[in-house]
Amino acid sequence: MQGYLDDIERATLDNDDYRRVLYTGRHLQLVLMTLQPGEEIGEEVHEGHDQFFRIEQGEGQIVIDGQSRPAKAESGIIVPAGARHNLINTGSQPLKLYTIYGPPEHRHDVVHPTKADEAEEHFDGKTSE
Repeated sequence: MQGYLDDIERATLDNDDYRRVLYTGRHLQLVLMTLQPGEEIGEEVHEGHDQFFRIEQGEGQIVIDGQSRPAKAESGIIVPAGARHNLINTGSQPLKLYTIYGPPEHRHDVVHPTKADEAEEHFDGKTSE
């Protein structure tokens, strides 16, 4: 097994896709995301998944179980399993972030260029290795 090694900040800033799965392990998954100004992930709940967000560029609002707080570049956010949450780009430039799901949420190698391309493609057991 080789795992994953890269300059995650550079990879995140270079990413223009709404969602790009970079690595899928048996117990976690690394995903890059870009939200355009005014765009949001959409309210969701992951009953069996904890989720970590790291914002590298932009400004937004994170809403967790109805509580809204500002989030910006260099913010780290943890959403516990079962919490209703949403991330909204409130700034004038793309909000670029990476997120780690534990366990994996999406199919390995999924790329959604835009939010309109988003589909419910949940983890199917295939990993990066």
